[in-house]
Amino acid sequence: MKKKAALFHGLGGSKTSYWIPWLKTSLEADGFHVWAPSLSECSSFEDLDKWAQEIVATSPSTHRDYDLMVGHSAGGSLIFRLLSRSDFTVKHAISVAGFIKPIPGDQLNDMTFPVGFDIGAIQKNCDAFTFIHSDNDPWSCGQEQGELMRQNLGGTLVVMSGEGHFGSDHMKQPYDTFPLLLKLCMLNIETGEKQSLPNC
Repeated sequence: MKKKAALFHGLGGSKTSYWIPWLKTSLEADGFHVWAPSLSECSSFEDLDKWAQEIVATSPSTHRDYDLMVGHSAGGSLIFRLLSRSDFTVKHAISVAGFIKPIPGDQLNDMTFPVGFDIGAIQKNCDAFTFIHSDNDPWSCGQEQGELMRQNLGGTLVVMSGEGHFGSDHMKQPYDTFPLLLKLCMLNIETGEKQSLPNC
């Protein structure tokens, strides 16, 4: 049976944004069935409910138990919103330049989480987490967000130098490929056992 993966773009993006097409093709070559939807236009953190409703409406029920989920920017936040529900599970979730607190990050010191995020449910519904961030993200999606997620969810935080938002028109970053991300996607995660990935 093929492994199942879902790839989610960020705000203003689509299934053809940045490294998503390359990653989809690479995972398919390794035997994954990959779903990479183009979601409707959203403009803010608060619109994640709209995306979640679209995913629930369009994802086949047989695809709600995933081996891998990867999200870019708000796509990572979408993964956490889905995992807060009772009907989505995943063995390995990877958030690239994601966030679990609204942007701007001046709310990071507030220990409460936005409505729709259930930390206990997210941990229960995912076996392993990886958070990838850059030290020069132009928005509030940098290392601080990754550290907050690592502290609350467990998993591995990978901080890269000078990689911006890992794909950004603002930074003139086409970011067509992402070899490290593919390598992390291919790590074996033991089914049914909570664990952290090795430090990179």
